[in-house]
Amino acid sequence: METTVWTFNLSVPFSEWAKIYDSDDVTQMHASVGIKSLFRGVSKDDASKVCAIQQAPIGVAQKIFEDNKEMIRGAGHIIESTIITSYSEQ
Repeated sequence: METTVWTFNLSVPFSEWAKIYDSDDVTQMHASVGIKSLFRGVSKDDASKVCAIQQAPIGVAQKIFEDNKEMIRGAGHIIESTIITSYSEQ
C-alpha cells in the first residue's frame, strides 16, 4: 500500500469540487480499484488550494489520475498545478 498526498488548485469553489469528489460515481470508481480517501480539504489561507490524501495499492491512485485527467479537469481541478507525493510503509 502507498499513501498519496495530492495538492492542487481549483478553478471552481471548493464546495463544488468536493460535491463531485464525494459523489457516488467517484466513490464507487475509487472503491473498485482499492482507493481509500483519507482526507480532502481546502487551504485556510487560499480558497483555491486543495489537499487530498488517499491510500491504495502501489501505483493505482496515479494511474487513475492519468487515465481520467479530462474528467478530473471537468470537476475544476487545475491539472497543471498538481503536486503528487507518495509514501510507502516499505
